[in-house]
Amino acid sequence: MMLADGMHDVPPGKVATVVTHLEMRARADLSGRAAPHGWTLRRVATPDLDWYRQIFQAVGEDWLWFSRRFMSDKDLAAIVHHDDVAIWTLSKDGTDAALLELDFRTAGECELAFFGVTSDLIGAGAGRFLMDVAIDQAWARAISRLHVHTCTLDSPQALGFYRRAGFVPIRQQIEIAEDPRVSKGYDTALAPHVPIFAP
Repeated sequence: MMLADGMHDVPPGKVATVVTHLEMRARADLSGRAAPHGWTLRRVATPDLDWYRQIFQAVGEDWLWFSRRFMSDKDLAAIVHHDDVAIWTLSKDGTDAALLELDFRTAGECELAFFGVTSDLIGAGAGRFLMDVAIDQAWARAISRLHVHTCTLDSPQALGFYRRAGFVPIRQQIEIAEDPRVSKGYDTALAPHVPIFAP
């Protein structure tokens, strides 16, 4: 359905966002950036579900990531334990502070499903290093497309970061979803850049 030009009301208890889909059709050049000092890249082969939910929250709750937080164990395990889903983090002194998730379940392509670092690593070069890992690991397989999407709930730097990494915007959508601060018990202080319209 095509939206008519003009303003459209967002129902109370919901959030609206502009989602930008991007893709890479050939392997981009890597920056050669190293991991931040003291941090080690770690592949998480079969992630514990509690660990996954914790790192998902630590990386994404400021941006209202919620899609994986409230999945059943069965549904979450079906994704993160799948042979064609690969997950990495950055670790230091027993602390994990990043989430990189590549999804190869569609033949011939890879989705950069989740990507981010905690506030401790912002500005330390961790994002560029993780993007090099993502590009290297994705194109090591027989794919013709690496794709990702970001939205206006995410960091305002995200879209520019993906474009600088070699992704090209191909599509935009408007998404309306339940505001997890209203419906899921998220802290109402999260994502102050997004107003809450409670029912």
